[in-house]
Amino acid sequence: MTRCIEIQALSKKYRIGKLQYDMSLREQLVEFAKDPFKRHGREDDTIWALRDVSFQADVGEVVGIIGRNGAGKSTLLKILSKITYPTSGSVRVRGRIASLLEVGTGFHDELTGRENVYLNGSILGMRKREVDKHFDAIVDFSGVEQFIDTPIKRYSSGMRLRLGFAVAAHLDPDVLIVDEVLAVGDAGFQKKCINAMDGLRSSGRTVFFVSHNLAAVENLCSRGLWIDSGRIRMDAPAKEVIVSYMGSFAGDQPEGSELSETQDRLGSGEIRYTRMEYLNPDGTPCALVRSGEAVVLRFHYHAEKTIRDPGFGFRLFSDMGTLITETSHRLNGILIPKVEPGDGYIDVEIDSLNVVPGQYQFSLWITGAGGAPVYDGDVRARLEVAVTDVYKSGRMLDSRHGLVYFPQRWTVAHA
Repeated sequence: MTRCIEIQALSKKYRIGKLQYDMSLREQLVEFAKDPFKRHGREDDTIWALRDVSFQADVGEVVGIIGRNGAGKSTLLKILSKITYPTSGSVRVRGRIASLLEVGTGFHDELTGRENVYLNGSILGMRKREVDKHFDAIVDFSGVEQFIDTPIKRYSSGMRLRLGFAVAAHLDPDVLIVDEVLAVGDAGFQKKCINAMDGLRSSGRTVFFVSHNLAAVENLCSRGLWIDSGRIRMDAPAKEVIVSYMGSFAGDQPEGSELSETQDRLGSGEIRYTRMEYLNPDGTPCALVRSGEAVVLRFHYHAEKTIRDPGFGFRLFSDMGTLITETSHRLNGILIPKVEPGDGYIDVEIDSLNVVPGQYQFSLWITGAGGAPVYDGDVRARLEVAVTDVYKSGRMLDSRHGLVYFPQRWTVAHA
């Protein structure tokens, strides 16, 4: 096989300063006026996002990259995309790289969709006639033909995603880098993206795919890289890596719903989850969580200081690592301007828990203003959903019936 990417002893170090996102501009100016020559961070206030990472990828490989939040996955992709540069180590890439690291990456809001297609093409080093050749296919794939001459700033996030992926996939990249963006699209578009990536592999392109949807990683990728705390923990066939990754959580969560003593916490710790409760709608403790019933998830936290614009959210995984859902208060249009020092809790009311009985895992996080930094990330909590007769038919719903179920009514009619 022809070698496409070679990475040797790659490391990336970030310096953690005193000025954090939760300080206003006024507060930062006051701090600077008090002591303009003060160093806002010591030499040892650093974090290694990547440490001695080495691997190679061949032409035509689809490599899935998995790991906890904050493990270093996105940092690796940003280095490959030349968005940031390593502290040490070397990266050799043969060919043209196209990256889609977030929705609409590389777009200029004031330009139209058409103009942004050509802008992205020039960034990739393509001539106008090369972009002309693929333009119709890009527009058709993205489904935004009606708005192609509208400024990108008026696009929805889904439209930006579709156009961004279409550009990245159709401008003949030798290496395509995709970071968790498929979670934004609908099911039909996700299928088109997966087919496009499979087509790139068939035509000899190399794809790096980061996703928390482990089922998609297993189906799409021939090889998996598990990154843990900035290092490669496992490099093997995708299915083997996923099984080992999910097995690593077996002993993480202590008995009950206490989270204070959970090991290997990510983030700065200025605010942490401490406990999780399952409650009935009337606020009383829920002895059993059953399919189809209402439940209140109560996430207790402790803040060491005032946290401005925090983000609380979670992902729910099956016991095999399939992402069931991802949500947050921001996704629901709820804003939390700040939380004060001390203890508090967040309630999430679920009217009907439409998952089949079985074992599930939460991955909880708390972020700061703008989604960063991570104060608390990938805190694991277990959920066991009890077997129940959700259809009131005398037939119990269990794991043989899939992952989720739909409230339904059946009618039989004779002509």
